[in-house]
Amino acid sequence: MKIGCVFPTCEIGNDPIAIRDFAQAAEALGYSHLITYDHVLGAVHAGREPKLGGPYTEQNAFHEPLVLFGYLAALTKKLELVTGVIILPQRQTALVAKQCAELAILSGNRLKLGVGTGWNYVEYEALNESFATRGKRFDEQVELLRKLWATPVLDYQGRYHRVDRAGILPLPTKPIPIWFGGFSAPALKRAARTGDGFLFGAANATMLNFNTQLRAELEKTGRAKGFEIDAIVGYGDGPDGWRKSAETWKAAGATHFSMRAMSTGASLIGDKDPGFTSPQQHIDALAKFMAVVKDV
Repeated sequence: MKIGCVFPTCEIGNDPIAIRDFAQAAEALGYSHLITYDHVLGAVHAGREPKLGGPYTEQNAFHEPLVLFGYLAALTKKLELVTGVIILPQRQTALVAKQCAELAILSGNRLKLGVGTGWNYVEYEALNESFATRGKRFDEQVELLRKLWATPVLDYQGRYHRVDRAGILPLPTKPIPIWFGGFSAPALKRAARTGDGFLFGAANATMLNFNTQLRAELEKTGRAKGFEIDAIVGYGDGPDGWRKSAETWKAAGATHFSMRAMSTGASLIGDKDPGFTSPQQHIDALAKFMAVVKDV
């Protein structure tokens, strides 16, 4: 399996040197990929109807993934850059296609675009996009992204998109892999139909069950070969937990296995809180984790 890490976006701070040091340390230690989360806006949870149930609020800082990756592309050589995940339906499809094509070019084809539909309806409203139709638009967006990346001039008419004889030059020199993420049966089915991979946000028994369902869907669609699967384990599980989880996911067919050491949101997804308070602690955690799982 390839070993990855989650960029501690809520806790790394704003020092560009610390951000550089984290990514370069990961690459030097042999990590294959770096995953970062996406939120454009944080929202106050109190007094909402319907309630906001996600792990992030207006108090959590997020570095914008695509801009961040432009910075890291110049500071690393081999590290793959994975969005985990971009909330695609709250973004303009052609603009995402343009940004990702540029990132793929500047990074030497090291971008993997992880996409999902998200949970924060306040964020959708602020970005002037429909929360209610996000699932239907999502399917069309994935189709359109691939067409924009492959065709210099496109004439496309969908239910939600119209591209009238236009394109996004320069085009990427290779197809950009699209990974899906989520915690539902529809997300698994979408991935099995059209995705190149799936990113599980945790490595627990519930996610293993979802993985079994995903692999069954992939067999139905005949797309199991070459499909990539990543699971994220919490740093708070400790060395014995990391190794056991890595072995379990390898046996379950995972191609990638990643570590998350952020305290932010840990309890909501069942992770133990690592309790880190500095960027250096996050950097030190990279070496400790890799030493345990590198030979799995």
